[in-house]
Amino acid sequence: MRFNNRGPDWERDAVLLDEKGNVLVDYSGGTSNVGKPYTTRREDLRFPLRVKGNQVGMLIVRGRPSEPSFEQSETALLWRTLSGLLFPIGFISFFTGLMTVVIGLVLMRRVVSPLVDVIAAAQLVAAGDLSTRVQVKGRGDLRDLSESFNRMADSLERNDLDRRAMLADVAHELRTPLTILRGRLEGIIDNVYPADEEHIAPVLEETYMLERVIDDLHLLSLAEARQLHFDLAQVDLGESARHAVDLFEMAASEKNIKLKVDVENDLPTVSADGQRVEQVISNLLNNAIQYIPAQGEVIVDVKRTAHGVAVSVSDNGPGVPDDDLPKLFDRFWRAEKSRARSSGGAGLGLAIARQLIEAQGGMIRASNVPGGGLKITFELKSNTI
Repeated sequence: MRFNNRGPDWERDAVLLDEKGNVLVDYSGGTSNVGKPYTTRREDLRFPLRVKGNQVGMLIVRGRPSEPSFEQSETALLWRTLSGLLFPIGFISFFTGLMTVVIGLVLMRRVVSPLVDVIAAAQLVAAGDLSTRVQVKGRGDLRDLSESFNRMADSLERNDLDRRAMLADVAHELRTPLTILRGRLEGIIDNVYPADEEHIAPVLEETYMLERVIDDLHLLSLAEARQLHFDLAQVDLGESARHAVDLFEMAASEKNIKLKVDVENDLPTVSADGQRVEQVISNLLNNAIQYIPAQGEVIVDVKRTAHGVAVSVSDNGPGVPDDDLPKLFDRFWRAEKSRARSSGGAGLGLAIARQLIEAQGGMIRASNVPGGGLKITFELKSNTI
C-alpha cells in the first residue's frame, strides 16, 4: 500500500499494528517485522483503530528514511510560499516608506516655509528695513503668525515715521527762536541795537518760549510713553472749569474776548487728576483765545452724559476744515502753516490734552460749530452714574 500526495516527495508506506503494538501487516512488502513490536519514529503519523470505543490496533503511516518527513515537506512548502511573497511584501514596504517620506517633506515644506519667511523678514527688520512684510501663507496659527508680524512691522514703521517727523518738527520749532536770539544778541554785540530793555526784553521772551516748548515736549513724551504720574481723586469738573476760566479772564479781556462758563447742576464727580484736568481746560482756553479774532466769544460748557461728565470749549472763530479736524491733536500741527509763532504757539497744546485725557480713561474730540467756530469736547467717566 502506497500513499502519494502532491508529488513523489510525499510518497509514504504503512504498518498495521495490533493492540499490543506488534506488527500485523507491513504494507511495504516486507515480512521480517511481522509479529515484532514496532518502533515508532518522529515522522510517523499514527491513526488509532477503535471498535466500540476500544482501541484494537494502530495504523502507522511512515515516510521512507531517504525521503523528507511530512513535517519537513510542510516546512519546505511554507518556505517556498513565503519566498514567493517576499518580493511583493518588500516592494509594498519600500513604496509605503517612500510615500511617507514624500508626504512628510510636502507637509514639512508647508509648515517650515512660512516660518523661514518670517525669520528672514525679522532679520531684515532687525537690520533696519522696516518696510519688510511677509506673504501670508497657510492656515490657522501659521497665518496668524504672518499677519501678526505684518501688523508689528506696520506699527514699527509708523512709529519710526512719527519719530522722524517729531525730530524734524522739534528742529523747526527750536530753530526759529534760536535764530531770533542769535540775531538780537549779534545786533547788540555789534552795536546795531543798544543794550536796553526794549531790545533785551524780546530776547528774554524767546527764552521763555523755548522753555515752554521744551517743557511741553517733555510732558508729551512722558504721556505718550505712559510714564506720567496721575494723582487720582474725585474731581468736580464744574469747579475745575470755573477755576481755569478765572485764570484766563485777563488774557481774554486784553483781546476783548468774552469768556462764559455754563455748569449743569448736581454733577457727579469723576475719578481723575484735578491738576491735569485743569491743565487740559487751560490748553483748550489758550488755544481758543489765540485763534479767534478780537471781540469773539469762548464758552465753557460742563454737563452730565450717559457715562460721566463732558467739558466743551467752543468759540465763534473761523473753525477748521472738516478734513483737518482729526489732525488737530497731532503734535506741531497748525491749521495755517504760515501762521506766525507769536499767534499760533508751538502746536503742542491739543496733542498734550489728548494724551492727558486718554491716559485717564477718557476721550476727546473736535467738531465745527454750526454757523462758525470750533468746539473741543472731552469726557471722563464717573463711578457714581
